[in-house]
Amino acid sequence: MISITEKTLQDLQFPTVLETISDGCNTDIGKEKALQIKPIRDKEELMQTSEYVSSFQNNNAIPNHGFDAITHEIKFLAIEDSFLEVGSFRKIANLSATTNVLLNFLKKFNDYYPNLNARASRVELTKDIITSIDAIVDKYGEIKDNASPALSGIRQNMNLVRGKVNQSFGSALTQYNGLGYLDDIKESFVQNRRVLAVLAMYRRKVKGSILGSSKTGSIAYIEPEATLKYSRELANLEYEEKEEITRILKNLSNVIRPYLPLLIEYQDFLSDIDVVAGKAKYANRINGILPAITEERRLFFREAYHPILYLNNKQKKEITHPQTIELKQENRIIVISGPNAGGKTISLKTVGLLQLMLQSGILIPVHERSETFLFDRILTDIGDNQSIENHLSTYSYRLKNMNYFLKKCNKKTMFLIDEFGTGSDPELGGALAEIFLEEFYHREAFGIITTHYSNLKILANELPYATNANMMFDEKSLEPMYKLALGQAGSSFTFEVAQKNGIPFGLINRAKKKIEVGKVRFDKTIATLQKERSKLEKTSLNLKEEETRAREESKKMENINTKIQQKLESYQELYDSNQKIIYIGQKIDDIAEKYFNNKNKKELIGEFLKIVEIENSKRKKATPKEVKAKVEKQKEIIAEVNVKVEEIRKEKKEKKLKPIIEKPRPILKVGDRVRMLDGRSVGSIDAIEKNKATVNYGIFTSKVSLEELELVEAVKK
Repeated sequence: MISITEKTLQDLQFPTVLETISDGCNTDIGKEKALQIKPIRDKEELMQTSEYVSSFQNNNAIPNHGFDAITHEIKFLAIEDSFLEVGSFRKIANLSATTNVLLNFLKKFNDYYPNLNARASRVELTKDIITSIDAIVDKYGEIKDNASPALSGIRQNMNLVRGKVNQSFGSALTQYNGLGYLDDIKESFVQNRRVLAVLAMYRRKVKGSILGSSKTGSIAYIEPEATLKYSRELANLEYEEKEEITRILKNLSNVIRPYLPLLIEYQDFLSDIDVVAGKAKYANRINGILPAITEERRLFFREAYHPILYLNNKQKKEITHPQTIELKQENRIIVISGPNAGGKTISLKTVGLLQLMLQSGILIPVHERSETFLFDRILTDIGDNQSIENHLSTYSYRLKNMNYFLKKCNKKTMFLIDEFGTGSDPELGGALAEIFLEEFYHREAFGIITTHYSNLKILANELPYATNANMMFDEKSLEPMYKLALGQAGSSFTFEVAQKNGIPFGLINRAKKKIEVGKVRFDKTIATLQKERSKLEKTSLNLKEEETRAREESKKMENINTKIQQKLESYQELYDSNQKIIYIGQKIDDIAEKYFNNKNKKELIGEFLKIVEIENSKRKKATPKEVKAKVEKQKEIIAEVNVKVEEIRKEKKEKKLKPIIEKPRPILKVGDRVRMLDGRSVGSIDAIEKNKATVNYGIFTSKVSLEELELVEAVKK
């Protein structure tokens, strides 16, 4: 357990977070446990929460872990010779069954939930409790007939006697109703016994026992004499049943009693999981994640939200401004300055609360690239520090608090102080605050303070491992921007804010004359610097946007360039292919002309074979190994194609494909530029005879069927 006072928890509104988590728990014990959460230096609970959050997205949802508390039953079982009622055993069986299901599930899905399973593996799994109870108690919480041979016999006899009671009563009802002795309602129940509703004037004529009468006295309720005998027998059997059930429950209590420590463990385990579930639900609401937990002394909360403020603003549909804060060995202390209502205290509380939550196993609303380490102590001095009970002034109380800080502060401590140095004379209080800050600095503690004191701003500027920060203000409207800017002190904008709120200009000037010229000049310089910084921030944002746009344009240009390159390559291939065909065509034309002149077939065949041999010599002959590899590759391609075909068939079955409307084929005319359906070369139509067209390719012409041609460009009229 780390050292954190109750006051620190209250200062940072930690109980408010716990109340929200408690509301998300399903069981009363879980709700109570959630309110008792305390920060520790342990990653296990964090990992458990993170795993539970992941269960909301994956297909292996964690099974139900709700249960009825058995606190009362645990107390009774601890008393020797005591026994539980039948309903209590059903609760115990359900608790045991729920635990077993969860233990088996977490063991099965250990890859998904290793930390939750590590917690579950400390609990023993047994079915003996359920088996023992199920043998005696049914699922409705009633004792089974076969719980013991004696009970089985008693209940059989009871059923027989009940039959006789109903039979004898039915006979009496028919008899006296026929005689006209009964009221219109005929029968009723008195003291859980079935009785005849006899008219008062005939009550002496009906044999039986009078058990009561109506309010007006007009009806007498009589149990018939024949039924009385069986009713007494039934009452005796009911007493015997009750005695036997008591004996059975005592025996069952003695069987379950040795499992008492395990039942306590079961309830503890399920309530722990309920708390983890409550934390996970809360994480979902605030977009909480698990940042990196490092051993290195570094706290880096990027785009961190104050969770309570975030949920409140979400309800009001208002914007919550995130903060980015970094503390490390080379930048241990941040001094935040600037005007009131600018968000200084919220920034301070955000860091403190998020660190407390993290060390309590609760995920936090930060950017995924955030990281931190675990502190031994977190010290705070926030809010109204006047102690009415101790009759201490604000300053006395703060000094007492500082004394506590000095005793506890070390390099594993984080301190958070709001309005540091206030409550006393500004000069003297400021000087003492400066000494405290130096002491915290030399002890290598991490800390954030807010102040209006100039000397603390100067000190933060002078100390190598401390830095100033300010809450940014819009220089025109003097409205807070709720954005923390590191590296520069903030002006309090005292006179500017006063002027904005309608204080006369003359009074402000008189106030300026009352204080040191240097002080005004210093504050004015800071204000000017803040304004400049604000302008730079806007310029930086614009430049970033421009850079993003430029990158996108560059990507587009690269894509276009790649496409153009591919087209050029394909055109080059087409050109080379066409040139080759033209060259072979010319050769064949020369041979044909030679043969036309000399009619030498032998020479013709020789020349033709020569051309074929030259072309084949350019082709590389594949080795058997390469042929085999090619065949294998073709098989793989065919297999892939088959898979794709199957997928397409399935898609076609699932979706009704829209009918494809084929465009009508254009009618080809003389002069149209065309190409073969499976070719690349483009020619123009010289003539069309019947269903064939003469296509002129420039060097040669060819007769082709019109169906094998596609239009590239229609002739211009």
